[in-house]
Amino acid sequence: MAKKSKKDRWFIPARSSYLPNNWLGWLTYLPFTAYLLFTLYFGWHDTDTHQQAILFIVPNWVAAAAIMTWIAKRTS
Repeated sequence: MAKKSKKDRWFIPARSSYLPNNWLGWLTYLPFTAYLLFTLYFGWHDTDTHQQAILFIVPNWVAAAAIMTWIAKRTS
Protein backbone atom coordinates (compact mmCIF):
# COMPACT_ATOMS: atom_id res chain seq x y z
CA MET A 1 0.00 0.00 0.00
CA ALA A 2 1.43 3.35 -1.02
CA LYS A 3 1.96 5.90 1.72
CA LYS A 4 -0.19 9.02 1.42
CA SER A 5 1.52 12.38 1.17
CA LYS A 6 0.85 14.79 4.02
CA LYS A 7 -1.41 17.02 1.90
CA ASP A 8 -3.60 14.04 0.85
CA ARG A 9 -4.40 13.01 4.44
CA TRP A 10 -7.67 14.13 5.96
CA PHE A 11 -6.19 14.03 9.47
CA ILE A 12 -2.71 14.09 10.94
CA PRO A 13 -1.75 12.36 14.18
CA ALA A 14 -1.15 14.75 17.09
CA ARG A 15 -0.11 13.20 20.40
CA SER A 16 -2.82 10.65 21.11
CA SER A 17 -5.42 12.25 18.84
CA TYR A 18 -5.92 13.48 15.29
CA LEU A 19 -6.29 16.98 13.85
CA PRO A 20 -7.95 17.94 10.55
CA ASN A 21 -5.38 18.49 7.81
CA ASN A 22 -7.45 19.57 4.81
CA TRP A 23 -11.00 20.54 3.90
CA LEU A 24 -12.24 16.95 3.95
CA GLY A 25 -11.02 16.55 7.52
CA TRP A 26 -12.74 19.77 8.54
CA LEU A 27 -15.91 18.70 6.74
CA THR A 28 -15.90 15.60 8.94
CA TYR A 29 -14.76 17.34 12.14
CA LEU A 30 -17.34 20.16 12.20
CA PRO A 31 -20.44 17.92 12.36
CA PHE A 32 -18.68 15.86 15.05
CA THR A 33 -18.16 19.00 17.15
CA ALA A 34 -21.73 20.14 16.51
CA TYR A 35 -22.99 16.73 17.67
CA LEU A 36 -21.00 17.00 20.90
CA LEU A 37 -22.42 20.46 21.58
CA PHE A 38 -25.97 19.32 20.75
CA THR A 39 -25.79 16.37 23.13
CA LEU A 40 -24.34 18.60 25.86
CA TYR A 41 -27.14 21.13 25.45
CA PHE A 42 -29.87 18.50 25.16
CA GLY A 43 -28.48 16.53 28.09
CA TRP A 44 -28.44 19.47 30.48
CA HIS A 45 -31.66 21.19 29.41
CA ASP A 46 -34.04 18.32 28.66
CA THR A 47 -33.34 15.94 31.52
CA ASP A 48 -34.70 16.12 35.05
CA THR A 49 -31.56 15.38 37.08
CA HIS A 50 -27.82 15.72 36.72
CA GLN A 51 -27.49 11.95 36.86
CA GLN A 52 -29.81 11.53 33.86
CA ALA A 53 -27.86 14.21 32.01
CA ILE A 54 -24.55 12.46 32.63
CA LEU A 55 -26.02 9.08 31.68
CA PHE A 56 -27.17 10.63 28.40
CA ILE A 57 -24.04 12.68 27.57
CA VAL A 58 -21.22 10.25 28.41
CA PRO A 59 -22.28 7.28 26.23
CA ASN A 60 -23.00 9.62 23.31
CA TRP A 61 -19.60 11.28 23.59
CA VAL A 62 -17.75 7.97 23.94
CA ALA A 63 -19.49 6.53 20.88
CA ALA A 64 -18.89 9.70 18.86
CA ALA A 65 -15.21 9.79 19.87
CA ALA A 66 -14.73 6.13 18.94
CA ILE A 67 -16.31 6.66 15.52
CA MET A 68 -14.33 9.85 14.90
CA THR A 69 -11.07 8.16 15.90
CA TRP A 70 -11.81 5.26 13.57
CA ILE A 71 -12.51 7.65 10.68
CA ALA A 72 -9.36 9.65 11.43
CA LYS A 73 -7.18 6.52 11.56
CA ARG A 74 -8.52 5.29 8.23
CA THR A 75 -8.01 8.63 6.48
CA SER A 76 -4.62 9.61 7.88
